This record gives sequence, C-alpha cells and structure tokens, in this order.
Amino acid sequence: MLNAATHYQIDYPDLSLILALVRGGTLARAAALLRVDVSTVFRAVRRLEASLGQTLFEKSRAGYLPTSLASSLAQQAERAEQALEAARIGVEQGGEVISGTVRLTCTDSVLQGLLLPALAQFMPEYPALTLELSTSNDFANLSRRDADIALRLTKTPPEHLVGRCLGTVTYQVCASPAFAHQHAGRELAELAWIAPDDFLPDHPTVVWRREHLPGVRPSYRCNSMLSVTELVRGGMGVAALPDFLLGDDLQPLGPVLTGHDTALWLLTRPDCRALRSVVTLFDELARHVRGSL
Repeated sequence: MLNAATHYQIDYPDLSLILALVRGGTLARAAALLRVDVSTVFRAVRRLEASLGQTLFEKSRAGYLPTSLASSLAQQAERAEQALEAARIGVEQGGEVISGTVRLTCTDSVLQGLLLPALAQFMPEYPALTLELSTSNDFANLSRRDADIALRLTKTPPEHLVGRCLGTVTYQVCASPAFAHQHAGRELAELAWIAPDDFLPDHPTVVWRREHLPGVRPSYRCNSMLSVTELVRGGMGVAALPDFLLGDDLQPLGPVLTGHDTALWLLTRPDCRALRSVVTLFDELARHVRGSL
C-alpha cells in the first residue's frame, strides 16, 4: 500500500478499532471485543488503511500483526481509553480522579511479602489507576525507563535515582517446624541448606554463610528468595530468610544475623516526580509498606 500523504483526521472509533485488533490478534476476536461481526471489522480496517494511505496490519498465519504505526496508535488508544474511564469515574465520584498507568518493579519476595498486602489496602481507592508489575533483581528497569517505581533491598541505591528508605530488613536462619523437630540438636553446618544461586552472589545471607559456615555446600540453589522460602516451608532444609517472609509455618533456629541486615528503598527517576499518578502511588507505598516493616 502506498505511503501517501493524507489529510484524513483519525478519530476515537478508529483508535478503538486498531486497539481491538492489536489486542485480539484476529478479526474474530477483535469483532467480539467491539461487539460487531467479522466482516464489519475487515471492511473498517481496509477503509482506514486506504484513508491513511498506510498499512496498519500484516496478515500472517498467526493472525493480524500490527505495523509500528498500528502499535503506536494502539498505545495512544489505551491512553485515550484510560482518560475516558477516568472521566467517567470522576463524574460518578463527583471530583478529580488519579488515572494513568504506572510501571512498578520489585523482587518476587518483596512482591509477595510486602507489596501485595500494601496494594490490597489502598488500590481500591484508585479505580482509574492501572499498575504494570514486573519482578527483577536489578536497577536496570529504572535506568532503562522500563519502570517508574522500584522497591529494592539495598544499602547503596544508585545516585541517579531518588527515593526513601522505608526501613531495615533483618534475616534469620529458619526451618519448617517438622524439619526443626526432626533435626533437633544438630549443628547448622550439618543440615541441608537452601540458598540463592549465583544471581545474588553478594546477598547478605550468602555473605553471612560464607563467613560463619564456610564449609557448607547448599543442597538446593534457587534463582529467587521466594523459591528459597517455599523450599524451607516444604521441609527440604534450612535457609536464612528476610523477616517479612517469616510466619507461623517457619521456625527460627537462632537470633537475627547481626551485621548482615539491609534496607528497603522506594525509588523513582527524577523525571517521574512531575507525574501525579507516580507521586500518588509513591506516597501510598511509602506509607503502607513502611507500616509493614
């Protein structure tokens, strides 16, 4: 199709059509989303492409694949959709609402132990706010602008980010009650150990174990602290775990690992401080997560 100049003025129904086909991937699923028949979607897409003078979708065995133009327009359509929903909610509630999409990243253990309980407390108050959650163990998400807010366990947050220290996280060696009873009286070095693998070589629990139990070789290595915790709960062995993951189903085998604590930081990029949606979520997280530590 010719990439001809056009004076066609794209409107909201056009954006809705593109978004439905991007989301659905096929004419049938797009038709279901729009509550029209398949032939109507087919004709509408062909008519829109002719009006714009540009191809929006490539037909393949997998369905309709969006071109870069269609993908860009679909993103604009999502923003328009969110703005419309925010306006509707504002009318219903009789005031201004916080809307938009905020991308938030943290480790899976922080997600499970701290973030989800916090979100459950305040997110119902922001029905027009959309969260995109991802789990990762590094700061690259914020540096690459893949995320707007991060919750990170560290004592040295990157200097190019801004944020708040929400509190201190300590660690204890723990086991399931059944495992602790079965191996009562044995030295820690004699037990089966569960530990993070090489993805966290400088983790406080790894540093502590190398200092105090240099001869121990873990029986299980996991690529996340949440997986380490689940293996301990399953009675597979012992591990040093963060305090926010401890519960009645885990039994401490000793005191807190003195000198090997860390801090929980809530971080964002400097440019995000101008976004009301990010600032609102940042402040809510600071208040609710700090209260959980």
